Amino acid sequence: MKADNGIGNENRPAGMRMGKALRRRILAMFVCLAVMVAVMFFIVSVYSWIRGRFDDKPAGAFGEGGAVSIDGDGNVVDADGNVIGVLSGSVGLTPEEVELQVADARRQATDEVLNGIRTRLNDGDSILQILRPLYPDDLVVYSGGQYNVVPINYNLKQHQLDEACLNILDTGEYQYLQEGQVVSHKGIDVSKHQGVIDWNLVAQDGVEFAFIRVGYRGYGTGKLMEDEYFEANIQGALAAGIKVGVYFYSQAIDEAEAKEEADFVLEKIAPYTIACPVVFDVERVSESDGRMNALTPEVRTSLTLIFCETIENAGYRPMIYHNTEMGVMMLGLEALEKYDKWFAAYSDILYYPYDFKIWQYSQTGRVQGISTDVDLNISFAPLWEE
Repeated sequence: MKADNGIGNENRPAGMRMGKALRRRILAMFVCLAVMVAVMFFIVSVYSWIRGRFDDKPAGAFGEGGAVSIDGDGNVVDADGNVIGVLSGSVGLTPEEVELQVADARRQATDEVLNGIRTRLNDGDSILQILRPLYPDDLVVYSGGQYNVVPINYNLKQHQLDEACLNILDTGEYQYLQEGQVVSHKGIDVSKHQGVIDWNLVAQDGVEFAFIRVGYRGYGTGKLMEDEYFEANIQGALAAGIKVGVYFYSQAIDEAEAKEEADFVLEKIAPYTIACPVVFDVERVSESDGRMNALTPEVRTSLTLIFCETIENAGYRPMIYHNTEMGVMMLGLEALEKYDKWFAAYSDILYYPYDFKIWQYSQTGRVQGISTDVDLNISFAPLWEE
């Protein structure tokens, strides 16, 4: 999906690739990151090394009040000076020799960490890919110019998808399998950026559903605009037998604007059969001062609710489009739990834990009948009544 400011300028949404300035900032942060990770692993490694060399430790030596140190004779003493163990292999060694052993362990731990980071970087892993395994119960998100570590909210419904069931074709198309059978459905989403589309060829390429952009609010002007290809796209897709849903790119900043956007969508889709959901596309505008960027999560959530409730009250099924940054940092998902989600992440790793019905996995797909790149999606169940 792409954002428009209502006067012809365009900007990539939050889920798209980072710009040059952002990449430079990340590279500049790497040195600090490497040092921080190295220090962390050094502390853990040295602690484990010392623990592994204690002999004859009484039970509870490391329990409450168990602060310990090593005296000049290699004895392990507690906070009161009582000998509670001996550092194995240290008998007969001078304090300087013991310190050399500790320093050697420090160098080994640091080298292992830095070599591991170097290998992963050389393999093309990003900073996020390196950080995320270190925090299995948290979500690591780059947002607001920094890395954020946010606890996973286990009160939210978690998806049950299994990466082992993901099948990636030579064309780059994703499929989801169960018991060896394809259970996912192939879809795309389009706007004026795809130009004129031959929808019959799109259908022949196996596309089952398409989300058509109805319109957008300019992220600079706030002007409400209909997508100039909306009518041609929805009529062409329906004529080709493709199931249709729609989406609206929002930049609403108050309740009146959110309601106005929903009413605008309802008016435009009234003549058509909408078998798939009506989607609220809520994104932060990257590398630009989008008018919605500064909203608090609470306000952004309340505006999302207004749009979805208006759509639902009109008899349609609302859905929320978002990416990891938006879901973790900028929306209150607990308040939006009842609504289905459409999730954007351009990866083959199912890192995001929360439930979603559609996965937008590529912004550079190719489909017959479309001359440009197009967003590719899969749904894990039919989005329409069969």
